Amino acid sequence: MQKKITDDLDALLDVLPVNIRAQVRKEGRTDDLLEIILDLGRVPTARYLDREIVLSETEVQTGDIDAVVKRIGDFDEDNRAGLERTLHRISAIRNRREQIVGLTCRVGRAVYGTIDIIGDMVESGKSVLLLGRPGVGKTTLLREGARVLAESKRVVIVDTSNEIGGDGDIPHPAVGKARRMQVSNPSLQHEVMIEAVENHSPEVIIIDEIGREMEATAARTIAERGVQLIGTAHGNTLDNIMLNPTLADLVGGIESVTLSDEEARRRGTQKTVLERRSPPTFDVLIEIQERDRLLVHPEVADAVDAILRGRVSATELRYRDESGEIHRQTQAALAKSSRTQSGVDGRDRKMPWQGDRVRGASESPDLPTDLASPVRDGQSGLEPYYVYAYGITRSRLEQVARRLRVPLKLVDDLNDAQALVTLKSYYRRRQRPVSDAENREMPIYVLRSNTAHQMENFLLEVFGVFLDGGDWDNRMSAAVLEARAAIEQVINGLRTMDLAPQEAGIRRRQHQLVREAQLISHSYGREPNRRVRVFRE
Repeated sequence: MQKKITDDLDALLDVLPVNIRAQVRKEGRTDDLLEIILDLGRVPTARYLDREIVLSETEVQTGDIDAVVKRIGDFDEDNRAGLERTLHRISAIRNRREQIVGLTCRVGRAVYGTIDIIGDMVESGKSVLLLGRPGVGKTTLLREGARVLAESKRVVIVDTSNEIGGDGDIPHPAVGKARRMQVSNPSLQHEVMIEAVENHSPEVIIIDEIGREMEATAARTIAERGVQLIGTAHGNTLDNIMLNPTLADLVGGIESVTLSDEEARRRGTQKTVLERRSPPTFDVLIEIQERDRLLVHPEVADAVDAILRGRVSATELRYRDESGEIHRQTQAALAKSSRTQSGVDGRDRKMPWQGDRVRGASESPDLPTDLASPVRDGQSGLEPYYVYAYGITRSRLEQVARRLRVPLKLVDDLNDAQALVTLKSYYRRRQRPVSDAENREMPIYVLRSNTAHQMENFLLEVFGVFLDGGDWDNRMSAAVLEARAAIEQVINGLRTMDLAPQEAGIRRRQHQLVREAQLISHSYGREPNRRVRVFRE
């Protein structure tokens, strides 16, 4: 369906002072107009999608504001008013004496044909939560979704500020057959939500701007009764909602959990971790990045769990091009598209060990005293190794690579990679990138967890740091890395951590590192199995 825009802009312009009205019409570009700002003692301005312009060099006077207020309806408890049978919204700023000293005149538009970009999600029966910055088009999608769903289902709109259905007792035609319940006071929105379910038997409830804890609780109650929810909330991304204690319940809520020593060691994490508390209220979450560009989290529960565990969740990018055609890209496809024009085939590159090998101490007497960095800048001549990381925390892997001083290059396209590194859970499920790598006979490295220690072992293996396995300097280097990984885990919550058996000289270096970290260490066992144990006081 081709997009059709109706905005009744003349109705809004008619309530403005004559000089401001004329300047807006002279400027043109009304399709890009977002709002008109009138602040006492300042010049009036108009905000467009891409810029802000001054409408008059004459400052706004009290009479200008009073004239606008007289032409519009009464302001509600939330200092918002509207124009009957339109979608425009006028918001007031008051001084301490409750006098209006500023107006924000927001242009409301009914845009038909926009819901097709997420039509399958809305019509699936799943509850959908829309996120995005102000003015990006959340309410427009909500309104269009109400119209489409009302063709075949019982839809009730809980319209707190009359943004969805417009001002006045008769809803705007843009909501189609959907019924609209107005809210007398914004603080009562949660009560109207429950009333809608109890009194009007809806199959779908449309809610705009879920922002209070009671509204989040009401949304959960409605979802548990089997009613589909389509709503918006304050925030740009899923991470924003998870960090917002008021709204976190919409995605399942976050709570702190204390793990047993064994479980923490198995996970490679500290003992206190964050977990999702309950099933999310909304099944699907959509981040509106731009008007025609959306990032879809099709399974909110999986996405929240992935974020809490430092993994990459499955997402889908959807966007509409200039011709109106809708494109969809899964996470793997999105990563692939970012480098398809480079013309680089990773399979033609040399493997890192095809360059000069890391030299031992006998060949390089000026090795650094801190053997935690086995590959020094300019020492090895190693060529960059291009890796596609799937489900791995990229920032942590890059940090470990910098610490080891190895030329790891993380790519966004499997075609550009020489190897794939992933987690055991992803490998077992044979995710698409894993299958593609196997089909190309590409090396696949599988890590048990997203810890720095696992990543260090992976990089040491890839870049051939261990040479023949018998060189003392290389054994020292590996022991130092192991000690530092253990120190990190003990600091993060583990009670104790045993290191691999080492000879006396290497154990001394490990004890030194532990003391520098202000922890405690002792040696246990008999030679040749004597080892260092790291623990806290």
